[in-house]
Amino acid sequence: MLASDNSPLKQTPLHALHLARGARMVPFAGYDMPVQYTAGVLKEHLHTRSHAGLFDVSHMGQLALRPRSGKVADAALALEKLVPQDILGIAPGRQRYAQFTNQDGGLLDDLMVANFGDHLFVVVNAACKDEDEAHLRAHLSDACEIVSLADRALIALQGPKAESALAKLCADAVAMKFMDAGPRRVDGVDCFVSRSGYTGEDGFEISVPSDKAEALATALLDNPDVLPIGLGARDSLRLEAGLCLYGHDIDTTTTPVEGALEWSVQKVRRNGGARAGGFQGADKILAQLTQGASRRRAGLRPDGRAPVREGAVLFADATAAEPIGKVTSGGFGPSLNAPVAMGYLPTSLAAIGTTVFAEVRGQRLPLKVVAMPFVANTYKR
Repeated sequence: MLASDNSPLKQTPLHALHLARGARMVPFAGYDMPVQYTAGVLKEHLHTRSHAGLFDVSHMGQLALRPRSGKVADAALALEKLVPQDILGIAPGRQRYAQFTNQDGGLLDDLMVANFGDHLFVVVNAACKDEDEAHLRAHLSDACEIVSLADRALIALQGPKAESALAKLCADAVAMKFMDAGPRRVDGVDCFVSRSGYTGEDGFEISVPSDKAEALATALLDNPDVLPIGLGARDSLRLEAGLCLYGHDIDTTTTPVEGALEWSVQKVRRNGGARAGGFQGADKILAQLTQGASRRRAGLRPDGRAPVREGAVLFADATAAEPIGKVTSGGFGPSLNAPVAMGYLPTSLAAIGTTVFAEVRGQRLPLKVVAMPFVANTYKR
């Protein structure tokens, strides 16, 4: 099977495990990835919400930023030139959500940054990882040694039973809180573990040496509470959680404020803060943080049971000629037994309770602007 550029698809270290467990494989970000297993997307989704799901996210990029000075604060300050977040303020053993910005304030990617005490550990999206690494090398090489951790797999364990499942292999898991991150021993293997994920559920992401990944995944799947979960349910889970998918809900044309991500920009990096600005696109983003943006990502609940998919054009009323926005993610929410969507609207029409219309197969269907997440998160704080 080939990727879109006609190169052979890459395989993660868990590829053989996916095939052995009956996965249906599809191309995704240049990799041959499982979209679902024999249980099917609906059951996988609901099992993750009620028990625990195991996801292969080894296609994502993992990097270490090692400060040349030996001081992790220097790596943090260097990275703050590329992101609008407070990286210096990440305590050892903690991590934070961030975004790479461009000169126009748009988003090159979103990422997770952890402070491991003597260096920063970064996880970036699969489709952007080569560009992200080049971006870091172009701007941070004087301050940091940038190390690609391509010899590591990444496993996500998500759901209300995730803690009990991981605790059988890592006693330290119980003491971890949401966004704790750092080295941990898991089933006798030196791993990096964070209490985080992409589903809205409590859970963990486990970075493990590639040659140990299949054994660790198998040990976790030996627990009857844990099922393997494919990309299909991963997408419906993150949509219910109101989480952005890079390249769909956010991209190089959207700013953090337009993407409703201003919560991720800490006070110290905003106007009047001690380290305000200094990142790419700062003028535009700081102005929007103060004055607002003309458009905004919003949660949408369609009437009825018909999903409104990505790309559907949005209108202010049932007869308007001019579109006002479009849906960027949409589908059926199994936990809600109802369709959900996200899209961009003029800020004046993005208030909760507003009704807009999507054009679906030649008809205008009403949608109501609602608060996100659609399903309450269960993070252990």
